[in-house]
Amino acid sequence: MAVELARPSYPFLITLPSVYPPQGDTRLLITALEREGIRPGAEVLDLCTGSGALALRAAQMGGRVTAVDVARRAVVTARLNALLHHRRITVRCGDLLSAVGKRCYDLVLCNPPYVPAPATGVPARGAPRAWDAGPDGRAVVDRVCEDAPAALRRGGVLLLVHSKLCDPDTTVRLLSRGGLETSISARAHIPLGPVLISRMTWLRERELLSADDRYEELVVIRAEQTCPPTAYHRD
Repeated sequence: MAVELARPSYPFLITLPSVYPPQGDTRLLITALEREGIRPGAEVLDLCTGSGALALRAAQMGGRVTAVDVARRAVVTARLNALLHHRRITVRCGDLLSAVGKRCYDLVLCNPPYVPAPATGVPARGAPRAWDAGPDGRAVVDRVCEDAPAALRRGGVLLLVHSKLCDPDTTVRLLSRGGLETSISARAHIPLGPVLISRMTWLRERELLSADDRYEELVVIRAEQTCPPTAYHRD
């Protein structure tokens, strides 16, 4: 379902160098978050928080928010933005769910690196670390799909945004295999950004984009833990 993107809830955000600023994917995920709603006091986890924009919106809606990023500058940025907007958010530096141990959440938000890139794996540092995710764009997304079921309480929901370039059907299939009720809940088309434009020839060679493409399709995948297997209980 195509949706109108939410307006930024926090128009004034600090973004240190190399930290991913809020863009179209952030706004689409905020739109999905607002449609989902948050009950007061719900435990929310924001993975790959970047500037902290999603964490801030979830806190504004009444969630008790923990934000995680592997990049130290992103952690500092998210903490500064939480202070700037007077929101109590726990921000941790770590690699996805390893930063929070065995805790479970009512809602997990994730805007991971997902842009297909010629290099294998993900960069260890620098701005591309926020978007490059291997030749198929799934270096981080696949890990989120594997670990998400164990991070959700019964009735908990994962909202994950990524590009159609990295195969949403595979994401739906992997999350469903993990026992989650999964669907693509929102779509939006945004103009191709400078990163995709810079590697257009490579993307065309891989038949990920055509010569006529001027827009990128973004999707939000919604996955709900309706009846978690015993192996997934971590409370």
